[in-house]
Amino acid sequence: MNEMDDLRTAAVVQFLQDFCTRSGLEPDQRWDVYGFGDSPEMADELGDLVVNGPKRATAGLRSDFAPTGDDLLPEVGVYSVIVGGHGQPMNQVDAAFAWDEGEGDRSLQDWMDGHRRYFTRYLASQGITFADDMLVVLERFALLWPTSTNTAPIGPDAL
Repeated sequence: MNEMDDLRTAAVVQFLQDFCTRSGLEPDQRWDVYGFGDSPEMADELGDLVVNGPKRATAGLRSDFAPTGDDLLPEVGVYSVIVGGHGQPMNQVDAAFAWDEGEGDRSLQDWMDGHRRYFTRYLASQGITFADDMLVVLERFALLWPTSTNTAPIGPDAL
């Protein structure tokens, strides 16, 4: 679900334009678009944890950030549009990061078990065996829009 070109649907572009208009941000900067997981159901479930729940972090294999030769690692100040399962907008890991990721019981052990299962399944579909020493990119983020409590304009100072 991480091929950004496939995820830049008309709905995502409109969502991004609406956000830029409301926040005063320029749409001509880098915008990442991605969904979580390896299935529409997982993207919906984890996207819902971003919008309505505690999810404020994510992790992905380092190798997934350069599949076409572009090295698009997360950067501070780059905004992302998270999409659900049908394309609609919505390293050393410590206990605090596992908690921030907001999945399962939010414990470090649950995080490790869940991500090992996910990465093993995901890589197996590509004929690759997962190993604990593979590079993983960890990212913390803030939900800026939309939220049920956001009534004022959102700008870069909200971070």
